[in-house]
Formats: sequence, C-alpha cells, structure tokens
Amino acid sequence: MKEIFRKVLPLSLIVALRFFGLFIVLSVLSQYALELPGGTAFLAGIAVGGYALTQAVLQVPFGVLSDRIGRKKTLLLGLLIFAAGSVICAIADNIYLLLLGRFLQGAGAIGSVVTAMIADHVREDQRAHAMAVMGMTIAMSFAAAMIIGPLVGGFYSVSALFWLTAVLAILALAILFTAVPEPPQIVHSYSEEEAKIKHVFKDKDLVRMYVTFLFHSSTMAIAFFLIPLVMKQKFGMGPEDYWKVYLPAVVFGIVAMGPAAVFGEKYGKGKEVFLVSIGFIAASFALMGWSDSIFWFAVGAVFFFIGFNMFEPLLQSFVSKFAKVHQKGAALGVANTFAYVGIFLGGAIGGWLYQHFGAGGVSAFVLVVSLFWAAWIYSMRSPGVRDNIFLPFAEYDRTKVEGLKMVNGVTDFYLNQTEEIIVVKFDNEIVSEEVIRTFLAKQ
Repeated sequence: MKEIFRKVLPLSLIVALRFFGLFIVLSVLSQYALELPGGTAFLAGIAVGGYALTQAVLQVPFGVLSDRIGRKKTLLLGLLIFAAGSVICAIADNIYLLLLGRFLQGAGAIGSVVTAMIADHVREDQRAHAMAVMGMTIAMSFAAAMIIGPLVGGFYSVSALFWLTAVLAILALAILFTAVPEPPQIVHSYSEEEAKIKHVFKDKDLVRMYVTFLFHSSTMAIAFFLIPLVMKQKFGMGPEDYWKVYLPAVVFGIVAMGPAAVFGEKYGKGKEVFLVSIGFIAASFALMGWSDSIFWFAVGAVFFFIGFNMFEPLLQSFVSKFAKVHQKGAALGVANTFAYVGIFLGGAIGGWLYQHFGAGGVSAFVLVVSLFWAAWIYSMRSPGVRDNIFLPFAEYDRTKVEGLKMVNGVTDFYLNQTEEIIVVKFDNEIVSEEVIRTFLAKQ
C-alpha cells in the first residue's frame, strides 16, 4: 500500500488541485452568473456546465495525444490552458466573458490522462486501491471546496475564487515535474488498425460504462445548479451559510465511498452498488425539489452526495479494467467525454427547466432519468466477470503469449518489462485462470 501511495499520491494531488479549482466555484456559481449583466437562468446553467462542453470535445484527443507523445507533456499543455481560462473568468464583468473563460477552463482536458497515468503505474489487482486513493484525494478537495468556496465567495468575491484556481493550476505543474515518476515500460502486440478509437466501442461492457458516466455527471451538474439557487431563493440563505448544508453532505458522501469500493471491487457487487446509488440520487432530488423544510432539503443534499460518491471509486477503475493496455488513454478519454457531455447537458437542461418549471420540474426530470438509468444498469453484466492474473517471467514462458489470441475468453495480455511479469485479462465465465497458467507454463 505504501508503494501505491508513492506512485499515485502526486498524480492524485494534481487532479485534486484542478478539481478543487472547479469545485470551489460550483457552490456559488449559478447565483453569481444569474446576477451578472446579461445573465438568465439558462445561461447560468451553461456557466455551471459550460466547461464540460470543451472537455467533451477535447477529452479523447488529449487521451490519444498522451498515448502518443507521453502523459507529462500532455498534462503540461492542459494545465496551462486551464490556468488561462481561470484568469479570464476572474476578470469577467458580464455573463458572456464568464462563459468564454469557462469554455477555456474545460479545454484543459486532462482527466483521462491522469487516470491513464495512474493505470500505467499500478498493477490491475492494485488498481482499485489506487483509484480509491485518487478518489479520496479528490473527495477531500471537494469537501474543502464546499466549505471554502461559499466563505470566500460570500465575504470577498467569486472573482477571488477564480484567481485562486489559476494559482493552484501552476502549483499542480510544479508537482508534475518534481514528484511524478516516469511510467514503466510496457510491451504489447497490436496493429495500428487495432489502436484506432473505433475499437474502444467494440466492447459492450465499455459502452455501458460510457453511458453510466453520462448519467452520473449530468445529475451532478443539475444538483450544483439547483442547490445554491434553492438555498438562496427559497430559504433565504446567503452564500456564507451554504456550508451548513454542504458540510454534512460531503462528510456522509466521503464515508459512503469506502463500503462502495469494498462491495464493488472485493465482492464483485459493482452492479448492485450502482443500483443503490441511483436510488439515493432519485430520493435526493425528490426531497430537494419539493420539500418546504430546510431540514429535509439538507437531507436531500446528503442523499445526493452519498449516491454520487458511491460511484466514484468504481467508475474509472472499471473502465481501465475493461480497456486493453494500448487503449487505456483513449478509452478513459471516451468515458470522460461522455461524463463531460453529461455535465454540459445537465447544466443546460437544468437551467432551462428551472427557468420554465421551477425546482419541481427539475426534480421530475431527474426522477425520469433515474428510471432509465437503473434499467440500463440492471441489464449490464457484473464487472466482476473480468479478471486478471500476473505471471512472473521466471516461471512462465513469455514466448507463448502471442498464442493467447487464440484462447477464447482472453481479452487482453501484455508484458510489463519493468516488473518482469506477464499480465493477462480474461472473462472468468468463459475461461479459467488454470487454463491460462497451463497454456503459458514452461515445459
């Protein structure tokens, strides 16, 4: 576990600093955007989710670019773009300049690159722990942002939050070039044709995960659009008091991540965890949209954070598990593209619905989406059917690995030259671990 922390923590800090910069404004942004010259509820929704549009467009190109020129160079480019967008948001004096800055923030689309880099450094059987470390780091940045954002935004200005975001992007760059180790050497045998983007859509399990990313992130954008507006307009709370709702919600959300990771990874109950999470999210919007009591509204916010965070330690892990080694950057790029499309659509649709039908209309929409989402998850195979084995060069014949292409049920294999192991991914409903070990055994 100590080795995992050494490899993963610097990268987790980079992505946590970037997400902190995004999270810190979410708790106050919809109300702030609504009050800018030219602001409407619809444009405020775009401001909340607008960065995700450019994230969606550029997520796959950044993932592919990282596979070709290296992760560090791609992260450098993305962080510089993100910092520039933060500065524009800080100086914005109307809704349209704010939207421009938000779009530019999103253009630094490094989420899939960081996740792919973590997957490079960590073995498959340790990846759930690594993703949990990253998830917990992000969760802590999220918790801090939910407290600091309303306080700084309330007592100073939202512009100050964007200036802070730009500074944190530069700090992330310093961590990148001083603390992040180089990835191990990986050798695989796939043709140029097999490495094309279209191949990450051939695996049905991957496609189901992509759509799950879409639903998951869209509800997040809708929640962060709705929560501050309802607290301000319905319950008369000022931004400096928002933390009273956000703090318990974040605490319960962080606590929920542990059991979700254990049941999803250790016991292979990922599908069941997802269904329970959707139930919490549906209940949360029912309470937040129709409750006349600040107490029950706050309970709804707690339910949302529990449901949302239960997904966190599993989503990225399952995508990296399903993807082939030469496709990790591209597959995670596609997954994050779906996520950011969801954020943009959630912000835009949430803003439009609120403008025309109020909080109740927003909640009714999410309840309908939740039904479709639950049906989609219910029909998927359990991620636990995908398994991995790690075979040392000293005990197994690496010259036989090409023959694994002919073994039904083997989904991927590669040589980790740095750790001197053969890594084989397989479907345990089709082929057993013993068959693979026997196939690769030295004579």
